Amino acid sequence: MSEQNIRPDYDAVLQKIADYVLDYEINSDEAYQTARYCLMDTLGCGLLALNYPECTKLLGPIVPGMELANGAKVPGTSYQLDPVQGAFNIGTMIRWLDFNDTWLAAEWGHPSDNLGGILAVADYLTRQSGQANFTMKDVLTAMIKAHEIQGVLALDNSFNRVGLDHVVLVKVATTAVVTKMLGGDRDAILRALSHAWVDGQSLRTYRHSPNTGSRKSWAAGDATSRAVRLALIAMTGEMGYPSVLSAPTWGFYDVSFKGKTFSLARDFGSYVMENVLFKISFPAEFHAQTAVEAAVKLHHDVKDKLDKIEKITISTHESAIRIIDKKGPLHNQADRDHCLQYMTAIGLLFGNLTADHYENNIAKDPRVDQLRDKMVVTEDKTFSKDYLDTNKRSIANTLQVFFQDGTQTDLIKVEYPIGHRRRREEGIPVLIEKFEHNLSTQFDNDRVTQLLALCSDHDKLSQMSVAEFTDLF
Repeated sequence: MSEQNIRPDYDAVLQKIADYVLDYEINSDEAYQTARYCLMDTLGCGLLALNYPECTKLLGPIVPGMELANGAKVPGTSYQLDPVQGAFNIGTMIRWLDFNDTWLAAEWGHPSDNLGGILAVADYLTRQSGQANFTMKDVLTAMIKAHEIQGVLALDNSFNRVGLDHVVLVKVATTAVVTKMLGGDRDAILRALSHAWVDGQSLRTYRHSPNTGSRKSWAAGDATSRAVRLALIAMTGEMGYPSVLSAPTWGFYDVSFKGKTFSLARDFGSYVMENVLFKISFPAEFHAQTAVEAAVKLHHDVKDKLDKIEKITISTHESAIRIIDKKGPLHNQADRDHCLQYMTAIGLLFGNLTADHYENNIAKDPRVDQLRDKMVVTEDKTFSKDYLDTNKRSIANTLQVFFQDGTQTDLIKVEYPIGHRRRREEGIPVLIEKFEHNLSTQFDNDRVTQLLALCSDHDKLSQMSVAEFTDLF
């Protein structure tokens, strides 16, 4: 072979991902149990989103009427679609209300976004004659591995600091596990991964003022569906690009990452699923979860004295200040659920925070902006340090309300939200209640009871065919 035709080995990061997806055996019972709860919570979030027309208008086939007799089923709907559009539908539902799981590190994100591609491909292949019959354990395994790929890449590598959205990691993680599900070997997975990185990546424009908008609610659906498309392309034998990350001038590092290379803080295993954060109580950007919990605790102390408040102080961590510390007008629901002050004000006013509190009728309540105007947000350096500490991963906020007569409420400090691993025992019963409620928005009591019983039986669920499972939705 002539020298000019010799191609380099694939970048080491891609090789590590491919080897992990193909060869790593998950032996962690905790990871599988947590994945089952994650499956319940993620599907429940998607079902709840079906109550919002802004979400449902995006669902269905690309071309009306172009459904498949044996396509991937979209839970809670009558749609059966090709796996690419099925992944978009499921991924969009999951992410719409900002209520599914979260991972916070140098980069943040929502690893359960990958379920859009995983479930669509598993269901589609199971329904095709002659294809492998995927079980729900296969889905749980793929979820654990997708969580791990996305989460470990996020530990030390900040994409937001170069203006890129975290959904790039959804695309990469889904691409890896879905290519294997499609029957891809090591070379196919490497080729598919190279295409995921060579793609132009989403900017964070739609997550930040003055452009905050609803694309942030379907961006992950777009990413997981793009991953399925790239996996299918790779399975045709389409060539890959071995130095997609490291190529001088034209590789991802030089073009999009300011010349830095990726750092992997740990080997791939099952760490991320075991430590994932659930949004159990509030559909709120996760950096605000503990602030809202503190606000709810102060609700009864302030609800009858709102006109006597002089100042409200919030001490938080650097990431919260950078992402969700917002002053001035908020233009839509997407703007409001990424505003620390708005979410805290709702907790103080109503003693709760639900998706409906982001709607215009609530936002027009003059008391909301009156409270926002009295808020002073500052960084607590210790909170910022503990946020990045791998042994803590806290998401701390403190809240205190001061009145015009010189009195004040207690200082409420919440370091770990109820969805944190350190509060699993407290959190799981609430997660199950959340799942039951979300199911009840779409199904009758008998079906809710049936699904609760099934999802509570780990062995029965694991052995069930994916198609049999999705038929219940």
